[in-house]
Amino acid sequence: MSTAKGWHCQFLEEDLKTPLRRRLTFQDPSKIEEMAEKGGAVRTSEGTQIMEYALKQGRGSVWLNLTEEQYRKLK
Repeated sequence: MSTAKGWHCQFLEEDLKTPLRRRLTFQDPSKIEEMAEKGGAVRTSEGTQIMEYALKQGRGSVWLNLTEEQYRKLK
């Protein structure tokens, strides 16, 4: 979700219902794109266009393929 204070990112378990404790806020949308890349999100030209649209709209989602270490950091 985008607000005047930036983009608020929430992370969910695989069931897409259970939130993880860690939440992040970004001022720069390129940081969200960087996080998605580091999180192993599938990057196709279509996916990139969808992400750019979602960032402009102020909402959207990305499926991350995290390593065990990345997952532990979010928990």
